[in-house]
Amino acid sequence: MPEWNWTQIADHPTLTEGPVWDGSGLLYNECYANTTFRWDPKANESAVWRENTGQANGMSFDRQGQLYVCEGDAHRVTRLDPENPGAEPMVISNPPAGGTLNWPNDLAIDSQGRVYFTDPNYTGDPNNLPHESVYMTEHTFGGNWNTTRVTFDTKKPNGVLLSLDQKTLFVAGSTHEPGDPRQLRAYPVNEDGTLGDYQVLHDFAQSRGIDGMTLTSTGTIVATAGSSDSGPGPMLYELEASGRVVRTHPTPADSPTNCTYGGSSLSTLFVTFAGGEVYQVDDTGHTGHLAFPQRRF
Repeated sequence: MPEWNWTQIADHPTLTEGPVWDGSGLLYNECYANTTFRWDPKANESAVWRENTGQANGMSFDRQGQLYVCEGDAHRVTRLDPENPGAEPMVISNPPAGGTLNWPNDLAIDSQGRVYFTDPNYTGDPNNLPHESVYMTEHTFGGNWNTTRVTFDTKKPNGVLLSLDQKTLFVAGSTHEPGDPRQLRAYPVNEDGTLGDYQVLHDFAQSRGIDGMTLTSTGTIVATAGSSDSGPGPMLYELEASGRVVRTHPTPADSPTNCTYGGSSLSTLFVTFAGGEVYQVDDTGHTGHLAFPQRRF
């Protein structure tokens, strides 16, 4: 397996998150700036792609190329038209029993178009809901969306990812409170989209747990975790679906936040960081598994 060589492609004053490859460039968020940027590999520069994002965080495409976004400070999950990012997005989340969501953070979409998203609170303000959960929202007859709470045992759920066969939902719990578990969990996905009892795949003890994750074409989980404050430091983890750590890769900046594959053959890894940096790794020895766009040879 080759050594990873990191190249910085962007630098911003504050937290970057939610990278997604759109087929020819990289979209990512500078959350606190309420701005989505698009990096063009041909020009090797980033430009503003969307503003007034509601402090957008996690993003993901569905198989049809529609973009779904966790708008944390707007307390909602939306669907955008990538051809017209400035248009008003469609809100697809409605918290059960009314109320207001906390701060939607990350999402994963299955082949049926069901959207799973996490809803933690990292702000220091009181929760809007008496729990921090994972939800599933699905398109229903008549054009409506119905949101269902699917976890009842999570605290600060952060990164979320579906397995290759979509029978498992991986959920990263990333709390900041001493003594709280910082675990990667695997929840079996029931036929109706609800979740069964979880299994702990990896426990990060008191180190910074997983923030974001992406999947390779062989089912390996590539995850961002760690910081300079504790434990083994900031790095990317390669984990089998069983939770076994295969390799770790120290990062050139502190507190990596999220990652995705991209490039013409989906073999380039892009990583965002809490300090605002964005990096690429051209040869990780893996190919990404993305619903959109499909791999091109």
